[in-house]
Amino acid sequence: MTEARQEAGRRDGAEQVRRAPGTPCWVSLMAHGMTATQEFYQALFGWEFRPGPEQLGPYVRALLDGQEVAGIGQLPGGARLQVAWTPYLASDRVDRTADTVRVCGGTVAVGPLDAADAGRLAIASDPAGAVFGIWQGAAHLGAAVSGVPGAPVWNELITRDTRSVATFYRYVFGYAEERAPTAGGVDRLDLLLGGKPVATVTGVGTLPRDRGAHWLTSFGVSDIDASVGLVTRLGGRVVHPPAASDQGRAATVADPEGAVFALVELG
Repeated sequence: MTEARQEAGRRDGAEQVRRAPGTPCWVSLMAHGMTATQEFYQALFGWEFRPGPEQLGPYVRALLDGQEVAGIGQLPGGARLQVAWTPYLASDRVDRTADTVRVCGGTVAVGPLDAADAGRLAIASDPAGAVFGIWQGAAHLGAAVSGVPGAPVWNELITRDTRSVATFYRYVFGYAEERAPTAGGVDRLDLLLGGKPVATVTGVGTLPRDRGAHWLTSFGVSDIDASVGLVTRLGGRVVHPPAASDQGRAATVADPEGAVFALVELG
């Protein structure tokens, strides 16, 4: 990962400040087995857990060294929704942002609704079908730390092409765009706020049959090979083995329920 992206991902957990609209501020996983899922991520990242708002069912917040980094919720019984990590993008008025999503061709599937006194949220998808959350923080302003081993590092949108979907996100969240440095002419651009990259959009042309357009969250690790080995020992699987990337050495893996995420080795 470039220095600019690493810096954009870091945050001082001692200083919780309100995020600018469009800033990735939280990641959340909806799974079937809460206990087994917590055990997997505790062993992989060293997370501990405490209860969170339960408007959408049982929910816990993951802690790294006492600082909140992510959330895990339970899918309703019998739900056939895909188990996946979902990034939340900050908003100062979630209802207005949800209206803009609809006007720009996206879909709002959940909310807007209150999450107790923590804030207000909605879950939406862009015109290509990639799911993301919208978060208006009140008492809870999002992850207290990122960009370190065991915490989120980056969010990347995997879609067919960057042009049309980038227009959607530009209108909804006010991003500027900049072609990301890549090798081989890959269709990739960064989404910028205040001149700094906050996420990446990658156009792959053809999407996997089992997955449409989707957001991919990367978590930092100190040793990519050891972490990938641990994923498999814990019952997960390797989607793409460790390899050099513009982020550094990275791998794509899935947890035992199939939720796909990336691991990035931090120097």
